[in-house]
Amino acid sequence: MLASCKIQGPGQASGHGSASGQPDPSSEGSAAVSTSAQASVSPSASPSAKPSSSKTTTKPPNSGSTQAGARPTPANVGLPKGTQLTELAGNIDGNNYRVQKDGTVLDKVHIKGDLLITAFNVKITNSQIDGGIIDEYAGKDYSFSISDSTVGPATGCVGAPGIGESDFTATRVIIRGHGDGFRASGNNINIQSSYVHLCSNPGDHSDGIQTYMTGKGLTLNNTVIDQRDAKDVTAPIFIVDKGTVDLTVTNNLVMGGTYSIQVKNAHGTVIVKNNSLVDHSWIYGPVEADCGSIQWEGNKLVQIDDNYNIVGPTKDLPCQG
Repeated sequence: MLASCKIQGPGQASGHGSASGQPDPSSEGSAAVSTSAQASVSPSASPSAKPSSSKTTTKPPNSGSTQAGARPTPANVGLPKGTQLTELAGNIDGNNYRVQKDGTVLDKVHIKGDLLITAFNVKITNSQIDGGIIDEYAGKDYSFSISDSTVGPATGCVGAPGIGESDFTATRVIIRGHGDGFRASGNNINIQSSYVHLCSNPGDHSDGIQTYMTGKGLTLNNTVIDQRDAKDVTAPIFIVDKGTVDLTVTNNLVMGGTYSIQVKNAHGTVIVKNNSLVDHSWIYGPVEADCGSIQWEGNKLVQIDDNYNIVGPTKDLPCQG
């Protein structure tokens, strides 16, 4: 998978790109996809980059976007129910698809493999990606946004992260079938109103969000991370990288893990506020954090029903380190 660098880049065995392995501008494999209900691809130098003619109508549980402040669940985020998708044939290594043109818009598309982004300001909406999304290649970070989309396979478990790594915004997204949800390895990461359901394979260290060589400006807000079905785990929130600067973790609902909320080694303004943790869903404890450097406020231990609604009384969740 992309996030574990198993995808072959241009110039490797796939036969795309330059011999150096660096992106070859002359072989751009994608262009902007229209925002019409019937997605189309503008002319491309590579015939394999064109979408197949097949169209599918999805039937996920999502019945519409979340209202402001509503808790994200499989019923109200991710790919909207009934969306007609156009399949994009892979243009790199089988079903994997690569975007190389700045400003590309992918709307109402289905990618059966991974999505590699080597362009800036890419926009993904109302789409389904069966693999993972990564915007780092050959040591360089790019940028994208994704909204109202579902990432990950319907069955099975991929150990690699679902979405990463730098300069991205994710809004009303579902990540499923991945051992890791979000990978934060750079600056300017904004995750809003999304839902992550984690799995694991033997030997995995599953995380809902993990920082790795990250940077400045990470926000995780109003997101549900459910790790209860994963067995080989670390934490729903695993933010312990020493490069983390200016962190905001607010209004989330999390469950599972060894220590469910782990926030350590961050610098600058660090806010952990108004989060809910399902009581006794952890293995060892609820929190492991650098309490002295965190603005810790309003966090609660809760019980939930099958639809992620909080039921019954709540208890204060103190910071523990």
